Amino acid sequence: MRTLGNILWLVLAGVWLAIGYVLAGIVMCILIVTIPLGVQAFKLASFSLWPFGRTVVERPDASPALGCLGNVVWLVLGGLELAVAHVVAGLLLCLTIIGIPLGIASFKLVPLALLPFGKEIVPVDDALPGTVAYRPPPALGGGEAR
Repeated sequence: MRTLGNILWLVLAGVWLAIGYVLAGIVMCILIVTIPLGVQAFKLASFSLWPFGRTVVERPDASPALGCLGNVVWLVLGGLELAVAHVVAGLLLCLTIIGIPLGIASFKLVPLALLPFGKEIVPVDDALPGTVAYRPPPALGGGEAR
């Protein structure tokens, strides 16, 4: 079902939302100071292309002060517009019965579009159930993680 949902999402909304994130990322990479914002925009573009099967969790190692600063600058430089794009896409997707689950998924991406710093996108299977924690994949070869 994830693959079917991702294909429908890609065709109906994912491409357009990803283009918005890529354009925001290019604009944010113009200045050296805002390159981390551009990198975050490119990560979100990837997530907006193929969202089903991945989830967003809080990063335990994230600095609250830097995350807050990054989120404020992000919001001013393009986060608000990207969130509005998710709301518009969600409303348009909800016009049909088949699009309602996709519209709901678009609405769920609005908080991430507004405040992406301090969060991480991980596979659903690696997220611990009932928490916002992340279970890193096991190390290859059975040794310690490097």
